[in-house]
Amino acid sequence: MSSNISPVIVIFGAGPGLGASVARRFGREGFRVALVGRRQEPLLEFAELLKAEGIEAVPFTADLSNPARVPALITGIRERFGRIDVIEYGPASAADQGFVPAAQLDVVALEKYMRLFLLTPVEIVRQVLPELIERGNGAILVTHGSSSATGIPFLSGVGPAMAAMRNYLYSLNGELEGTGVYAGTLTIGALITSGDSLADQGFPGDTEAATTFPTVHPDTLAGLYWDMYVQRRAVEQAYPELVVAV
Repeated sequence: MSSNISPVIVIFGAGPGLGASVARRFGREGFRVALVGRRQEPLLEFAELLKAEGIEAVPFTADLSNPARVPALITGIRERFGRIDVIEYGPASAADQGFVPAAQLDVVALEKYMRLFLLTPVEIVRQVLPELIERGNGAILVTHGSSSATGIPFLSGVGPAMAAMRNYLYSLNGELEGTGVYAGTLTIGALITSGDSLADQGFPGDTEAATTFPTVHPDTLAGLYWDMYVQRRAVEQAYPELVVAV
């Protein structure tokens, strides 16, 4: 077990977009970084890049669609780092997972979404929350798409599962008042892009729609996450400003 007392952030779903930017943003502030993802080789390469930038990072391979594996995963991270201070959960974009029209959504597809976007993050919280409360500090950060807040025709599937997790976070945030632990969600209604062609971003629809859809650099979103962690005010931050249908 590491004796280093530097704080640790665990990035669940560490990829080249938002996960990479969050790792670098928190890493610059002195955090050690646990990178959790499905494929070992990209994680190893990214960990080496972070190390070259002076950020301690360790990869952990895991299938986040299987909540039963969470306890062993958390145990492994604690054994390596000695502690967990912040979790950021954002395993995949809605476009990566595939949108489904509500009229075509079935139990098989919904169960898959619920495991990845609700059951696993709830189990992660259950595993790490006692440590955070005992220490009197820490944060639980979860990334959601805008379909978690408002139903969009033909873009269902992940939305209902994310909506359930969003509801859970609102309840959790209130229950944690006075403990020193913060729980919040960053809700994104834009394509995350580093300047590549929007046609390559997995936008669900035609190319013309992609060119008119809002875009955001992942570093901007990582900055919002850092502000949420430091300021600990509202349970939800949205980019762009969230407009909920009534």
